[in-house]
Amino acid sequence: MEDHRPVSDPEIKVLQNNGCFCEDWSGIKVKEGFTADHIHNTTFSGDVYLGLFKRKITFAGGITRYSGIYNATIHNCVIKDNVYINQIKNYIANYVIEENAIIESVDMLVVDGRSCFGNGTRVAVLNEMGGREIPIYDKLSAHTAYLIAFYRHKPELIDRLDGMINEYTQTVCSEMGTIGENAHIFSSHNIKNVNIGPYAKIEGVYRLKNGSINSSEKDPSYIGTGVIAENFITASGCKICESSIVDNCFIGQGTILGKQYTAENSVFFANCQGFNGEACSIFAGPYTVSHHKSTLLIAAYYSFLNAGSGSNQSNHMYKLGPIHQGIIERGSKTASDSYILWPAKIGAFSLVMGRHYRNTDTSSLPFSYLIENSNESFLAPGVNLRSIGTIRDAQKWPKRDRRKDDSLLDCIIFNLLSPYSVQKIMKGIDILENLKKISGPASDYYMYNSVKMTNRALERGILLYKLGAIKFFGSGLVKKLEIAACSGEEEMREILASQGDEGTGEWVDMAGLLVPKEQVSKMIKAIENNAITSLAEINETFHKWKNNYLIWSWNWIVLQLKTKFGIDLKTVSAKQLIEFVEEWKEAVTRLDKMIYEDAKKEFTLKSQTGFGIDGKDRTRISDFENVRGEFTSHPAVTEIIEHIDKKSKQADTVIKKLSRFI
Repeated sequence: MEDHRPVSDPEIKVLQNNGCFCEDWSGIKVKEGFTADHIHNTTFSGDVYLGLFKRKITFAGGITRYSGIYNATIHNCVIKDNVYINQIKNYIANYVIEENAIIESVDMLVVDGRSCFGNGTRVAVLNEMGGREIPIYDKLSAHTAYLIAFYRHKPELIDRLDGMINEYTQTVCSEMGTIGENAHIFSSHNIKNVNIGPYAKIEGVYRLKNGSINSSEKDPSYIGTGVIAENFITASGCKICESSIVDNCFIGQGTILGKQYTAENSVFFANCQGFNGEACSIFAGPYTVSHHKSTLLIAAYYSFLNAGSGSNQSNHMYKLGPIHQGIIERGSKTASDSYILWPAKIGAFSLVMGRHYRNTDTSSLPFSYLIENSNESFLAPGVNLRSIGTIRDAQKWPKRDRRKDDSLLDCIIFNLLSPYSVQKIMKGIDILENLKKISGPASDYYMYNSVKMTNRALERGILLYKLGAIKFFGSGLVKKLEIAACSGEEEMREILASQGDEGTGEWVDMAGLLVPKEQVSKMIKAIENNAITSLAEINETFHKWKNNYLIWSWNWIVLQLKTKFGIDLKTVSAKQLIEFVEEWKEAVTRLDKMIYEDAKKEFTLKSQTGFGIDGKDRTRISDFENVRGEFTSHPAVTEIIEHIDKKSKQADTVIKKLSRFI
């Protein structure tokens, strides 16, 4: 290092008087302005570069100490300005320690040989026996991981992505590790071949091996007491604590693993939570949440999942081993003690209750209840469209985004109703109507992909799906018309025109990012043809897709209005639009009233059981209201009422505006 010089004889004398030792002082280089006053009882070996130690540090409880090195063994390290090192039981070897880092009461901190610090580790998701391995790296996004795991039918794509990740991995491999500026490492045992990012806090860990703890000033990471982690990468803002065990895992931005959670061969992306339970070979898309003991998530893909206590799945049938996998699409929930036999595919925003031993596929029937009855799987399609819980989930996800970093790895579209979910609703309507047509309207039960549906459930599903579809299409249309400034039908049609054909086909959910499938295909071809050659370009593309969501979504709506509802926005009249807006107003109001009635169930006498423990009815009601509040004043309830009023006024405003053109 050019700004360092050999330590001088007078400085060596001071160091020796302070209890320091070195067999060969010629390997010690110091920064100009260096003083040895704050280095005590330290053994140096190899090539060591020392900065300046002039900062006074205040610790918890008000104790102040000078930066410096105390009671340590240092080998082949670069120690920059104002670092504080104290009570190193064994040694620190082969690290660059950036400014203002604090390391205290650590057994050993070492890089042993050339290490890639977790980068390039192959994580066997979904299939424990391999075949969908994801090579993890520092800036892995949920969407890149999605391509690697699920597009195995594109071997050239996989080879290109593997090559890019390997190329990046080689740039970070080194015989020297890094402790970032302002990183804090306290009371920890062995840390081997681990890069630690700026402002990260490592406290009381048991063992960390072959990993990277990425962190930033705006979004520091925290690794806490008793944690064991091996072959891992964590993104900024993550938290792993309370004796959790992590092996062969990627932990995404804002993710929390705690309360003795164990995870093996799994990837977790933005804002996941794992407590008490276990994960094995899972792809946890954004907002996958498991809070309870005895909950096992295994060999499956999840996104926006809420796993109930004791939820469990099986990924093999004791024949060829653990080779089966499951898909639970975005926004679903598993009830307490639920069980699913893989392979199976559960539709978006569904609720799974009971035990299911058949290999079901409900992916074309979203917003459903999958219920066990007499050892059989029954489906109630569409009922989650009227559930207050579904609405509450959709509202809470964006509010619970814990990511604070300037650079977000995952691009998330939170919309409950979107081209992705509504295309499934439209397909669901066709499926249910065809079942009714084939089996006859008088049938008591209908069978679909190993699940049963009652006649009543099928009829209700058709109704709810139609209401949901009208709600989505009408909301997009009304929003456009509400803000539009137009003086006649011609100008109105210009405002409602699509912005091209992009987005008019099928949509997919790439682990939180909703995007037209055609865009995915274009990017795959660009990667295969070397038009896209870097991971940075791929991540940039994902961000562009997110920014284009509203444009592409509207293009899709325009086509669907024409093909499904007979409303061609190129030739539509104001009168036609008024009729559709009135239909939308009725659909929204009807669904909101259903949600209102669903919320009301939480305030019935049955729900008050357990309140007013030492009193009678009046005490119970009073206790309930003081704890839960009154039904009419509950925030969720008032929001429903306000939503009905808001949408009604919105419809009336648009109708009034359109009436001027008739």
